[in-house]
Amino acid sequence: QVQLVESGGGLVHPGGSLRLSCEASGFIFRNIGMGWYRQAPGKERELVAGIESTSRRKYYADSVKGRFIISRDNSKNTVYLQMNNLNAEDTAVYSCAKGSTSDWNRGFVFWGRGTQVTVSS
Repeated sequence: QVQLVESGGGLVHPGGSLRLSCEASGFIFRNIGMGWYRQAPGKERELVAGIESTSRRKYYADSVKGRFIISRDNSKNTVYLQMNNLNAEDTAVYSCAKGSTSDWNRGFVFWGRGTQVTVSS
């Protein structure tokens, strides 16, 4: 069955960095677009980044553009989210998501449980 297991979250000071990882199994990872979502308390879930199966096309929400970098290693079935210059508004549970096709922009069909990121001084 499909599994997505996130890691790398934690507590970080404003201006700091974290790198999230999501290890996938149960499907042919190299053929599927992936994404990272986040949800803060009281807010709707937000797609922050997406990546096409070959990494040629990527998407970033305006709120993270220039600070976050999504990447993937198809040999390791893993997608990453490098988060730099973090601020309090980035505090949320971050979940990776499996796309329905090779691109990220055709919808997502499965989400991991998520990892908590807290930005606080």
